[in-house]
Amino acid sequence: MATPKLRKTRIVCVSDTHNCSIKLPAGDVLIHAGDLTNKGSISELSRAVKWLEEADFEAKIIVAGNHDVTLDEDFYFHHGDHFHNKIKQNPADCINLLTSSPSLTYLCHDSATIRLKSPTGPHTEFTIFGSPYSPRNGLWAFYYEAPEAPDDSSADLTSLWELIPLETDIVVTHTPPRTHCDQPDGQRSAGCEALRQALWRVRPKLAVCGHIHDGRGAERVLWDLKNKATPYAERAAMAWEDPGADNNKISLVDLTGKGGKLPALANDGSHPGRPSYEDDQQTATTTSAPAGTCSGPSSEQGSSVAAQKRGGSDSNDDGVGYGGNPESEDCDYEALAGRTGRKETCVVNAAIMKGSYPHTDGKTFSKPIVVDLFLPVWQEDDEA
Repeated sequence: MATPKLRKTRIVCVSDTHNCSIKLPAGDVLIHAGDLTNKGSISELSRAVKWLEEADFEAKIIVAGNHDVTLDEDFYFHHGDHFHNKIKQNPADCINLLTSSPSLTYLCHDSATIRLKSPTGPHTEFTIFGSPYSPRNGLWAFYYEAPEAPDDSSADLTSLWELIPLETDIVVTHTPPRTHCDQPDGQRSAGCEALRQALWRVRPKLAVCGHIHDGRGAERVLWDLKNKATPYAERAAMAWEDPGADNNKISLVDLTGKGGKLPALANDGSHPGRPSYEDDQQTATTTSAPAGTCSGPSSEQGSSVAAQKRGGSDSNDDGVGYGGNPESEDCDYEALAGRTGRKETCVVNAAIMKGSYPHTDGKTFSKPIVVDLFLPVWQEDDEA
């Protein structure tokens, strides 16, 4: 089997636009990581959807955020009286705006495989997982409980993110992972440790988020896949310098290595059952939940992954989160087997809105973050 051909794909990333219809740079794919609105009313969402539908991209992937309250039906059923001057909105109508759009892919804790088919586009494909959830912070939608001290080995971390398929190329979440693009100025990390651990296991090429406005930026995270003593270990994290800061250039993250300043992203997308760029494998398949449905946190999903990562002789989860020899009981075999070419992930916090309410000095905005990424070209006979 021939080695898959790679081609540069330009991905424009935004989040936390909060009713603002900003000018978008050109690209192949648009990703919006949530908080399209301030409070998710039908009028707010209608304006946001109109703006996104008019944007000229071959694929447009959208997730909700904690401010898009009507898109969380269960939350709005219980707490809707706190919003919209007690004039209830219809969540079904709000959700339908996104799920019925012919040009938007709305992901609510589920996956899709995207194929770019335009004859003028890159003709690439990727598997993407998108989710609106974030740790509880006030009375807002799509929340789950997270410990205040995630470094505590006994802390219960949500198992919500264990649902991200291991073959995923791009992960889009409203919350950032803990310690990456998640620190408000002068404050502690506000991201999710359970998500960071899930990213270690999945190791997608790109992880796009928002939520923490002051965390806007990008980091290239090099995962430690040989550490036998520390689960979910990292070797290094390199912060991105924005070439578009204080000038008219785009805010570009070049992961192709073509610019000469940085090497290409060390991630070949390998996975058992799909083509790798180093060995001969077949194409993997991806299953998705029905479009627009949210398989959110349940009582069973409050289980601890901290217990899993410690392992033990009586556990079926020995070695979860550990690197080392893939044939050893002391490593995370599922996460590593056939996937060691996934060494690095670029995390992008694409928050557009700067600062927080009430914006006493007026609202200010960051630029969209543009990512150039190599993705595999799909073949016509793949559709047979």
